[in-house]
Amino acid sequence: MFRGYNSQDKVFLAVDCIIFGFDAEDLKVLLIQRDFEPEKGKWSLMGGFLKKHETLDDAASRILFRLTGVHDIYLEQLYAFSDVNRDPVERTISTAYYAIINIEKHHKDLTKNFNAKWFSVSKAPKLIFDHDEMLAKAVRRLRRRTSINPIGFELLPEKFTMRQLQKLYEAILDKEVDKRNFINKIRSMDILIKLNEKDMTSSTKGSYLYMFDQEKYDEKQSNNFYLKL
Repeated sequence: MFRGYNSQDKVFLAVDCIIFGFDAEDLKVLLIQRDFEPEKGKWSLMGGFLKKHETLDDAASRILFRLTGVHDIYLEQLYAFSDVNRDPVERTISTAYYAIINIEKHHKDLTKNFNAKWFSVSKAPKLIFDHDEMLAKAVRRLRRRTSINPIGFELLPEKFTMRQLQKLYEAILDKEVDKRNFINKIRSMDILIKLNEKDMTSSTKGSYLYMFDQEKYDEKQSNNFYLKL
């Protein structure tokens, strides 16, 4: 090893993941109870340390796969947290990511295998270290992305009603949106497939079900289209 490397300080590099879900009514965040000191028993984001052979994206994907068992998750790097005293054990820098998953698909395995629990974002308990700051930044990023770009379909079931989609956007943005204006904007983007099926639980007439058209979405993304709610 080069002599100059040996004289440098050594620090740990962690990866922490903010995992969002939606339960048809509210935006949720997945938290786990820490099972070791310091802060044992307190609520925490899911995280781990970068391995020598990994990129940051690889580490985030590994951590999420360990938690959810799937690879095809919306995942975005958020921010680096480097306060000198953020970890009381060792000098540790953390790169945070946020992810979006479908609660229905993963709820049982998550809560059973990792003692994890979904909390409403607005009612989340106090978290360890600087994880509250991470969560707040992730919420702001998700809202900003959602307000201009149609992301978040991963939070819905494969088939969904227009009302469910509107509820999702209202939960993420934490505000009501005008129904007619919302439907017109969504339809104008032409990224949904209307099915000849109805959800009969909402009314006697039922509501048409839709599916997300990934191919059309990818095509439009290459042309930088925006939702602008």
